[in-house]
Amino acid sequence: MEEYVGLDVSMKETAVSIRREGKRIWRGKCASDPSVIADLVRKRAPHVKRVVFETGPLSAWFYHALRAEGQPAVCIDARHAKAALDMAPNKTDANDADGLAHLAEVSFFREVRVKGFDSMLARTLVAARTRLVRISVELSNQIRGVMKTFGLVVPAGTGSVFEQNVRNLLATHTPLATIILPLLDAWRSVRYQSSDLGRQLIREARESQACRLLMSIPGIGAITATSFAAAIEEPCNFKKSRNVGAWIGLTTRRYQSGEVDYDGHISRRGDDHLRGLLYEAASVILTRSKKESALRTWGLKLRERLGFKRAAVAVARKLAVIMHAMLKTGEFFNPNAGATA
Repeated sequence: MEEYVGLDVSMKETAVSIRREGKRIWRGKCASDPSVIADLVRKRAPHVKRVVFETGPLSAWFYHALRAEGQPAVCIDARHAKAALDMAPNKTDANDADGLAHLAEVSFFREVRVKGFDSMLARTLVAARTRLVRISVELSNQIRGVMKTFGLVVPAGTGSVFEQNVRNLLATHTPLATIILPLLDAWRSVRYQSSDLGRQLIREARESQACRLLMSIPGIGAITATSFAAAIEEPCNFKKSRNVGAWIGLTTRRYQSGEVDYDGHISRRGDDHLRGLLYEAASVILTRSKKESALRTWGLKLRERLGFKRAAVAVARKLAVIMHAMLKTGEFFNPNAGATA
């Protein structure tokens, strides 16, 4: 007799439901700690076949920790689970756990690939640097906006030039300087930390064979290469390279019902940040890159026919396909390769 366990995970407590032969045999709550949950499952469900929980902030930790405890952990897509869990008359943690256990028993779910901790570290490094860069831009804009109110227009310039211009303008405005200088010090500190993370990111990208392969493509830098390699992890995770474009959300949606059948905008599913990076790289290829390639030629023809934005999206999708194929074969970018994907 096999048991199926559903976990509705929250920050402090986790609702647990156990089913066997189509019936619930136990449910309750315990601390949101994988070791505690593993002990409970061993006690209440010694012949467990699946331990199912939804994607969420704790899913990576729970998945790897439960697997290390010898539990058959399965992380499922929260969007798909929601449709089934909404059938319950009352939305409670216990009912959600029951629903997840039921999905595990009938195998009606879509399993999600949980990234390893190395990939999560790389993604965290990129995200931390990106956040610090945005904070520094927000602070510099705040400084410019406040000073403009008092008739002090900061000349164009970035970095040390910006700081010197601000200090020069504040030299004769002591009351305002007491407010702006703390913001300027915070801006300088954040900028220094973002630069430090940027150097760390570039150093790690140069040490990675996968990133070196991807950076051979014009328009692909350390940030995009690291983000893509961390998202894909192993090329064998995708049977076909063209599936990567759909996974990132760069393929069009389709709606069909009876005689109605049309394609809409791109799905925008998957990693928003990676999709944005690929779009930026495609824009660079179409506008700033001076290296001729079959990909650029194909993209420029699309721009003439469909406009810049649609062409950039198409090139971004093509980039995703090419980058996955490069990781699979281990070959550097070939600018003369055909553009058909």
